[in-house]
Amino acid sequence: MFDRIRQWQKYLTLLGALAGVAALFMPHKLAAELVPVDVELMLAVDVSGSADWQEAELQRDGFIQVNKSPEFVKVIKTGFLGKIAVTYIEWAGDGYQTEVVDWVIIKDLASAEAFAQTLKDAPIDTGSWPSIRNVIKYAAPKFFTNNYQRTRRILDISGDGPYNIGSLVTQTRDAAIKQGITINGLPIINDWLQPSGRRKFAILDEYYAACVIGNPGAFLVVAHSLKDFVRAIRCKMIFEIAGITSDNWRVDIIKPLTQQQNVALLNQPGYDIGERRLQRRRSFGDEF
Repeated sequence: MFDRIRQWQKYLTLLGALAGVAALFMPHKLAAELVPVDVELMLAVDVSGSADWQEAELQRDGFIQVNKSPEFVKVIKTGFLGKIAVTYIEWAGDGYQTEVVDWVIIKDLASAEAFAQTLKDAPIDTGSWPSIRNVIKYAAPKFFTNNYQRTRRILDISGDGPYNIGSLVTQTRDAAIKQGITINGLPIINDWLQPSGRRKFAILDEYYAACVIGNPGAFLVVAHSLKDFVRAIRCKMIFEIAGITSDNWRVDIIKPLTQQQNVALLNQPGYDIGERRLQRRRSFGDEF
């Protein structure tokens, strides 16, 4: 019997040694203990050429105001764990994605105000033509390399124009959805002219519903003007954190279009409206 015990001891010692060696070669995020949170929320804000400095500042100030509100913190505390992980990035064209605030936990008013202050202190810049495809491609891997373990992963995209660079945004969106990422939207519809003097896209809500948002429970909230932006952000972030998708909120929420609706939109204005408008502008100087 003692021989068997000694054999088992040697066997367990060998397993322990092998496990220790294996741990040395494991990726850091797999070896480290992940911090559980209710939601991983990535805020992705458009600062492309369609927006001017004032609009970029108004968008950021809207997120600052919401994060400092007791109502926002109260909703976080209603979660099972009572805390969320948030990061904030600003995006524009190819290769322009700026991580303004890295992943942090918000669990109370102090941590929410600290996030808002970091956001307020960071410099603001603007980039070239908007590329929703690139911000999704940039954002998706960051959900799998942070230090948090979640029940929901949400990419929250706000912007005031359609995607207009490269391949169709729907392809990249669908790839992110397959990874379990929910994409919500906050299209900003306003009558401000672009810095170029051209008009903005009037039916941006339909474009976002068909081409940008996706996954069960995905939705968008429309900001009907920049003055309406704070209300729209507050509404959407509270819904996201609380997991509300009830039809009782349909006044503010628009869900992804059905396949039949998508087919109708394909003809007017179409999935590639942003790409076609950019091509027309480059070729003929048409307004868009």
